[in-house]
Amino acid sequence: MSLMDISKIFSLLQPKEHEEEDTNCSQELNQAVFKDDDKLLTDLVSQDRYRRCVNLRSGWGVPVTPLRTAASQGHLRCLELLLAHGAEVDSLDVKAQTPLFTAVAGKHLDCVVALLKAGADPNGSPYNNCSPVFTAAREGDVDILRELLQHRADVDVKPKIPDWASNAMACRGPLYISACYGHLECFKLLLQHGANPDYNCTEEKMLSRIKQPKTVLEMCLRYDCGPQYIQLLVDFGANVYQPTVIADKTTRQNEAVLLLLKERVCPKTLMSQARLSLWKFLPMENKMCCIDCLDIPKILKDYLNHVS
Repeated sequence: MSLMDISKIFSLLQPKEHEEEDTNCSQELNQAVFKDDDKLLTDLVSQDRYRRCVNLRSGWGVPVTPLRTAASQGHLRCLELLLAHGAEVDSLDVKAQTPLFTAVAGKHLDCVVALLKAGADPNGSPYNNCSPVFTAAREGDVDILRELLQHRADVDVKPKIPDWASNAMACRGPLYISACYGHLECFKLLLQHGANPDYNCTEEKMLSRIKQPKTVLEMCLRYDCGPQYIQLLVDFGANVYQPTVIADKTTRQNEAVLLLLKERVCPKTLMSQARLSLWKFLPMENKMCCIDCLDIPKILKDYLNHVS
């Protein structure tokens, strides 16, 4: 390769004048957001050349948009300002993470609320291996989880693994994760919004590829999550006959196991059966909201919603 050819290649790699200017503008926007300087940001986005760059990525290492920076840092005023000036609410970074996902991961509730109101997809990106609901359930962020579920996030979102790698992990969704990490309020909230009390993964094709799919009830017993988790699963209609309870030297006959054995021999009350029947009749999405719309006394709504 001649020296002339090499020079030509390098000249092609050099950014055009307007591209370099746009990159500088994007960097200035990101710096203003990172410093949470909403006054400077207001001044910048009032200019056409900066508004044109509001969705450009910049920065060392992992280039990000200004909106992603605002969401990850929890800078609400800057985030709202960017949204008002045309920032794409579901723009992706190189990890396929949306601004909503980074706000959830950073535990910034106010930013989560603002992004959802602006139309952000509560399920995040289908190209990311994780999801906002998974993250909130794992971290025990019940307020953030409630916002996501109220905006119709998938309550039974499954782990994103290839079909050929299907194993017991495919049944471990948000409900299972919240139990493993000891987040009882998140566990109950997921059930209240329609989480399947038997399997986190309800896709028959996926379940058929797993030799021994484990129910949430069985996993709660195995990892000694406590009687509160077992009682909630029973109240929400989990099949109490699916888990195998082995009484031998290694099995601790704790309160949770005794509760399960009692449920196997004692029939449910008529009120419990009526609640379960109505619960299954309601649509999967936002069951609590559907119950709140019923023309019945509040005490009955609370009972149907499992609110004590």
